[in-house]
Amino acid sequence: MSKSVDRRFNVLFICTGNSARSIIAEALLNHLGRGRFRAFSAGSSPRGAVHPDTLALLRRNGIDVGGLRSKSWDEFGAASAPRMDFVFTVCDKAAGEQCPVWLGHPITAHWGFTDPAAVVDERERQRTFARVFEEINARLRLFIALPLETLDRTALEQHVAEMGKR
Repeated sequence: MSKSVDRRFNVLFICTGNSARSIIAEALLNHLGRGRFRAFSAGSSPRGAVHPDTLALLRRNGIDVGGLRSKSWDEFGAASAPRMDFVFTVCDKAAGEQCPVWLGHPITAHWGFTDPAAVVDERERQRTFARVFEEINARLRLFIALPLETLDRTALEQHVAEMGKR
């Protein structure tokens, strides 16, 4: 990691469908990170659209949804893609898949969350979306509180891996 205090860190959140969890993480980190982070999301098999409940949840929480879209992780494996500092899988299925080779050798970790989009009952789906939002929010607040500029790579790897076990 660079020791520059003004450094912006690029973070990619990976999920299979890229319609709920990874989109929530992208939008939340861009919101909470206040310019210190540039968050992205992608999927191994993107659904092609952001789940409507994802967009409604983010709007209810005052988070900008402009520019959010469901996209393939292939966009981030290209030579022209931004170099990632961190890549987090947020679903178990994506964690088990063969990921592209990420340029720049980012720190990776698995932060699994329940898939709220897979819940069939509407009332239960809304509760699950709200719970997953709070879980992602809590984990991201821990992440942005890390002194990223001063920790060495090994310490960062340990911290983000531990966060995924919470």
